[in-house]
This record gives sequence, C-alpha cells and structure tokens, in this order.
Amino acid sequence: MAEGSEKKRLVALLLCFFLGTIGIHRFYVGKVGTGVLMILTAGGMGIWTLIDFIMIIVGSFKDKEGALLIEW
Repeated sequence: MAEGSEKKRLVALLLCFFLGTIGIHRFYVGKVGTGVLMILTAGGMGIWTLIDFIMIIVGSFKDKEGALLIEW
C-alpha cells in the first residue's frame, strides 16, 4: 500500500493525549466499535490508550481501512 490515510497523525495524537480514555481518536479514524469499547473500559484502564499513543507517535497506527496515518 503506497498511500497513507487522509487522517492526520497530529490530530489523532492530540485527541489520544487529551481524550484517549474515551477513545475519541478511534472515532476520528473511523474505528467506532473499538471507540465504544474504549468508552466502556476507560481506555482499557489507560493501558490501551498508552499503546495507541505510542503507535501514533511511531507511525504504526491505522485507520478503519488499514491505511497508516503518515501525514502530520
């Protein structure tokens, strides 16, 4: 896959940092199902949020179509 997602990494990173425990960054990239799960589990008690935060920073976080968020 040569193309990345149209979603921006910086937006996802900021949403994850400030609203990560309620999964807003997952709603942003179209992952509604896991976003709801994050609301119900408070971001996996913070662990899931931390993992997503790290994945966004290193560039391995994907949107609902499986495209990497590469543009800042």
